[in-house]
Amino acid sequence: MPTFEQGAETLRMNATFRLQWEEAQQGYVLLYPEGMVKLNQSASEILKLCDGTRTLEKLVADLEVAFETAGLAAEVATFVEHAKGRGWIIT
Repeated sequence: MPTFEQGAETLRMNATFRLQWEEAQQGYVLLYPEGMVKLNQSASEILKLCDGTRTLEKLVADLEVAFETAGLAAEVATFVEHAKGRGWIIT
């Protein structure tokens, strides 16, 4: 399971990808030269905050405040690792 051991690395979107609302899809999509990925709401909210100013820990804290909940760390860390593996997020 991914952890917060990544320290102070900040997360940002890879410039190859563009996150945007797509009216036809009624949701956010991730656009890249070869195509498009339709995102669910959770993935969209996470990626919107990957602006190069937040560590994983800060990202989780901001999401927990925004959605008035707790215990998101494991799910967010898992998604971030998945997104890093696909090249969507870089540090």
